[in-house]
Amino acid sequence: MISLRNITKSFGNLQVLKGIDLDIAQGQVVSIVGPSGAGKTTLLQIMGTLDRADSGRLTIDGNDVSRLSGAALSAFRNSHIGFVFQFHQLLPEFTALENVMMPAFIRGAGRREARTRAEELLRYMGLEDRAGHKPAELSGGEKQRVAVARALVNRPKVVFADEPSGSLDTKNKEELHRLFFDLRDSMGQTFVIVTHDESLAAMTDRTIHIQDGLIIDTP
Repeated sequence: MISLRNITKSFGNLQVLKGIDLDIAQGQVVSIVGPSGAGKTTLLQIMGTLDRADSGRLTIDGNDVSRLSGAALSAFRNSHIGFVFQFHQLLPEFTALENVMMPAFIRGAGRREARTRAEELLRYMGLEDRAGHKPAELSGGEKQRVAVARALVNRPKVVFADEPSGSLDTKNKEELHRLFFDLRDSMGQTFVIVTHDESLAAMTDRTIHIQDGLIIDTP
């Protein structure tokens, strides 16, 4: 479902990715692990179309994303890709429900469609009674579950997550990790997760190790 061929990326004289070849199947929870500075986040940002490779080819769900730019790339990202970040990135002036609805509005969905989908996801997350609360009124674990709901609102092909449990305590971390696998089982959702959390990496369907800009094994 995701295919990368000879992906390279440099920042000035520093080559961060040195020719990445990788295939990720649909419906898997995949972790990307490696030491700091190995290129994990850069790889995730390129797969998520937030950054461009210097060379190589990226295909997602049969679409050669490498050829897209501008409005076409933004539209593809909105409809095919979801994101979960370490610090949730919720908009503080909007309620949980409104935050989840936002990507649907960007896609062009009507208010009724967006609200129905957002309410369905918040119920799945066990947050229906928190829908009217703003981020400042939510716990850390609740904020991340809202962020996951937001990532899923447009039914993306893949969700990319960068250290999604890095700011959570042990209880909320374990609940978030279980949520990823519940979503894989119930919705067939694909997750690609950059993590330093060894317990999460051990749980995933596949662990990709990256070091010095190269994948060192792909079991």
